[in-house]
Amino acid sequence: MPKDSHGHLFPGRISAPRSVPTSVTRPEYVGRKTPTAYAGNDIYTDEQVQRIRTSSVIAAQAISMVGENIVPGVTTDELDRIAHEFLIEHEAYPSTLGYRGYPKSLCSSLNEVICHGIPDDTVLESGDIINIDITAFHNGMHGDTNRTFLVGESSHEARNLVERTEEALRRGIKAVAPGREVNVIGRAIESYAKRFGYGVVRDFTGHGVGEAFHSGLIIPHYDSAPEHSTIMQPGMVFTIEPMLTAGDIAWDLWADDWTVTTKDKSLTAQFEHTLVVTELGAEVLTLHSGR
Repeated sequence: MPKDSHGHLFPGRISAPRSVPTSVTRPEYVGRKTPTAYAGNDIYTDEQVQRIRTSSVIAAQAISMVGENIVPGVTTDELDRIAHEFLIEHEAYPSTLGYRGYPKSLCSSLNEVICHGIPDDTVLESGDIINIDITAFHNGMHGDTNRTFLVGESSHEARNLVERTEEALRRGIKAVAPGREVNVIGRAIESYAKRFGYGVVRDFTGHGVGEAFHSGLIIPHYDSAPEHSTIMQPGMVFTIEPMLTAGDIAWDLWADDWTVTTKDKSLTAQFEHTLVVTELGAEVLTLHSGR
């Protein structure tokens, strides 16, 4: 994703997919065009939640490692290498690699890229913002998380957007409680984002995660009542991952069928956690050190 004369991104050169040792267990979809339809549900036993937690911690640690290397001059492909090697060292498979043909081990979404940016030879510059999205598959479970980072010296607008998007995630998590409909999550996020005039992306949502990378459960980040009325229950596992824009929420899809950008080229930020519904609310699983 190099930049044109207006500072807008365009596709860069993508290197070959990185290899994974045969000793690392692959998700069932690797080598296939589409994953098998998930036949389970989104409520897990304590033992299963512990396995999701382990994968989630690995993903969180991988993002922290990548974050330490986000500086002006580094390429997004180099960040992909760092994450890939960390996951392999921890006997985890990078869930994005080979998912519906995706060619890399993380998603790197820069500036106006809403989500699913593919690492390439783009060189980060001071003033950029970049979202890193990593999912780890370990011991039969996926753990999914993302964070947006500031590169070098960022503008006041960019810093505010990033900080407020992370706060929007926190507010969505606080809305989680057994017996509530999932649409309360988006209501909390959207009501906060509107205070600052931010757009809340509607077409890309949170999702059930665990045995499946995407289970079919949808977690909207906008006020979707009554369309999304799934009742949250203890043991239910899903992601919340709001995407906020400084401008309009209309989007374009690049020819790679993955990279989604704001149509008006406005900045966008995202944060994500995997969590489990508890009797009292929610426990975030994608923390660097676990509990």
